[in-house]
Amino acid sequence: MIKITPEELKTITKYIHDICGIHLDASKKYLLETRLSAIAEENGCGNYQELYLKAKRDARKTIEKQIIDAISTNETLFFRDTGPFELLQHKILPELIDARTPRSALMKTPIRIWSAASSTGQEIYSISIVLKELLGDTSKYSIKLLGTDISESAVTQASTGKYNKFEIERGLARDKLTKYFTMTGGFWKIKDEIRAMVNFRKLNLMLPFSGLGKFDIVFCRNVAIYFTLEDRKKLFNKIADTLEPDGYLIIGSTESLTGICPRFVPKRHLRSIFYQLK
Repeated sequence: MIKITPEELKTITKYIHDICGIHLDASKKYLLETRLSAIAEENGCGNYQELYLKAKRDARKTIEKQIIDAISTNETLFFRDTGPFELLQHKILPELIDARTPRSALMKTPIRIWSAASSTGQEIYSISIVLKELLGDTSKYSIKLLGTDISESAVTQASTGKYNKFEIERGLARDKLTKYFTMTGGFWKIKDEIRAMVNFRKLNLMLPFSGLGKFDIVFCRNVAIYFTLEDRKKLFNKIADTLEPDGYLIIGSTESLTGICPRFVPKRHLRSIFYQLK
């Protein structure tokens, strides 16, 4: 494994922050070595300064994508921290449907949900399953579910909806596994009726949210913890702009918007906290 020097550490951490917003300090030296050493060797680099220079000169941004994929790989599982999904099923969705149901039976009820850091898709597919179980017949609804992530490889896997035994058994109850997945080629694949509910796209949360539109519910959990305070402020202000006035924001259970985005107010339901615009 290639060791990183103090000067290289400064260069690489600044580069990573510039390309994806993730803030890493000197304590992450070993993490950088374990995740980037193989990329350096694969690209014929003997040290991290060479890797940085080669990445900067790479017009196709292949190395940049490799670095983002390596650094942004985060913990994810189905129905992670069950509280937000119980909140979604028992409070947020019923309230939202009451508020959005049109007077005319000919019109469909709109439901627009964005998973802002969807990784390999487990969160947005968990949301899809909650919707399916709550609504049953979804034909009366105009459902727009979007999963975004900065990692191209994560978005690709999410789009295929295929998971190995380890991934599928983390957080997914047996009844939901047999109901919403099929075994194919040694992998569990999400059924077409659930896959068809979701669109995926690559998105860097540090860049403008062009073309996203408005949402009724935004999940942005356990990603802002990797950003600086200033970047968090920018992120949640941009999210506020994408949210409907009566919409809902759900963040990680250990996160808070206190001192970050005064446009949001926290609200509590049972064991869970969600945010709405003032």
